[in-house]
Amino acid sequence: MNVLIVDDDHTNLIIMAAVVRRLDDAEPITFSNPIEALAWLDSNEPDLILLDQMMPDMDGITLLQRVRQNKSLDAVPVIIVTADTSVDTRIRALDEGCNDFLTKPIIIPEVQARLRNLLALRQSRALLRDRAALLAAEVQRITAALQRQGEELVLRLSCAAEYRDPETGSHLERMSRYSRLIAEAAGYDREFCTNLVKAAPMHDVGKIGIPDMILLKPGRLTPAELSIMRQHASIGHRILAGSDVPLLQMAAEIALTHHEKYDGTGYPNGLAGSAIPVAGRIVAVADVFDALTSTRPYKRSWTLEAARNFLEANRGTHFDPAFVDAFIERWDEVCAIHNVYEEAYKLNHPPELHPEELH
Repeated sequence: MNVLIVDDDHTNLIIMAAVVRRLDDAEPITFSNPIEALAWLDSNEPDLILLDQMMPDMDGITLLQRVRQNKSLDAVPVIIVTADTSVDTRIRALDEGCNDFLTKPIIIPEVQARLRNLLALRQSRALLRDRAALLAAEVQRITAALQRQGEELVLRLSCAAEYRDPETGSHLERMSRYSRLIAEAAGYDREFCTNLVKAAPMHDVGKIGIPDMILLKPGRLTPAELSIMRQHASIGHRILAGSDVPLLQMAAEIALTHHEKYDGTGYPNGLAGSAIPVAGRIVAVADVFDALTSTRPYKRSWTLEAARNFLEANRGTHFDPAFVDAFIERWDEVCAIHNVYEEAYKLNHPPELHPEELH
């Protein structure tokens, strides 16, 4: 441990340095000029500082003030060595952050005891600081692990829902990316946007609980079947709700509210306007747009322009106007996302050839 000694008297420096060397694991660093000591302190942190009070260029208390102005040194213990035993001097030094006093002429056993106690205190504080840093790092590691677990659970549940309805695979990827574009354009922070792109694919996880005869029906649903299909929002919420993981909390919120409409005519709870959570309002825009521009067994895909016109026509009724505007603001990126997945689909699903085309 390094002990800085500042004293304009060369003999006093030699004596104090010798006392410090008698302590276990302690090394003296000496300066006779307080200005030079300050320069050294700009880039070094000792474990203890001994300051002589009576020095010609700068007295000990003034030097102490300069030391305490350095935030990196505010926890370093300081001892003032002085022949002045007046109460005013001691109070002034204590007010400036002095930790202890040594009175001249010094008594070596007393000096050793005081130095040993302050160095032990310094070492204990350093250990506590290191332990606090380790605990903080461990909390950060565990938090990151929980976040990864939440993300993995979301991914696996999304895959489970996709197995029930294989045609939704690319839909999940596209609409989650559309959702992030909307959130970014609307000014939400990175954490919200990151969670949204990971949680959005869970919007239809409740379809796991819908019978195949309804979920996979190629034609339009009857009113009774449609009523059952609409239960997927509540089912999804029940699957995801109750978690302490923020990502799953957002996913549960999206599952429940992505079919609510801005004017209150949606389902399952008929929420309107700002009563619908932000994530649900954003995903509603992304989900409907991608559904319109995707081919399904019961419908042909709409053009991008037709789907955009639909969003604009239902701005303020079905959709939050702010999020329709944010979506259209990023229109070039929307088209790019759609085209990337469209090309990938064509590569993986080449057109069937008629027998005469094989020759």
